Amino acid sequence: MPLDEIELEAEEAMEKAVSFLKTEYRGVRTGRASPGLVDQLKVKVPAYGDAPMDLKGLATISAPDATMLIVKPYDPTTLKDIERALQEADIGINPQSDGKVIRLPVPPLSGERRQQIATQVKKLAEGQKVALRNARRDAMQKIDAEKKAGDLPEDDAKRGHDLIDKLIKKYEGAVDDLMTAKTKEVTEI
Repeated sequence: MPLDEIELEAEEAMEKAVSFLKTEYRGVRTGRASPGLVDQLKVKVPAYGDAPMDLKGLATISAPDATMLIVKPYDPTTLKDIERALQEADIGINPQSDGKVIRLPVPPLSGERRQQIATQVKKLAEGQKVALRNARRDAMQKIDAEKKAGDLPEDDAKRGHDLIDKLIKKYEGAVDDLMTAKTKEVTEI
């Protein structure tokens, strides 16, 4: 496998890890109402089959102010299923239904809860750093295998190792930046 293909595969894997972290962080509660808190929530609607669906596919989610989310189902018959899924999600918000829409009052976070969420943010980031290191390890092993097979000169193998090291530094920096920004957002009052 040519060096540029190995590098491309590694970069794609690292990009996926950062992208996954961004998606996960959207669902982390920060004390402000954000549709990202619940839009990825899986809802099982028996009338639509057995496969759970994302909440954003079943309803519009809006944040009219910083302390309230409103979930308006496209199909009013799914209201009870959505309400049940929100209660089971354990996001610390009790849904209030009036028969047409579900209101989710987002209470302010206590200092202790903010610290717990900041710890969760750090764990999510660390999990993606592990994924980055795994992508680096796989790329390095491929480069070494190519060199051992005689398909890659030693100078190119060294250059490949340096390229992969630069890539991981870049993506670890991106993960650290995301973690710092989210931690700051969570701990701000």
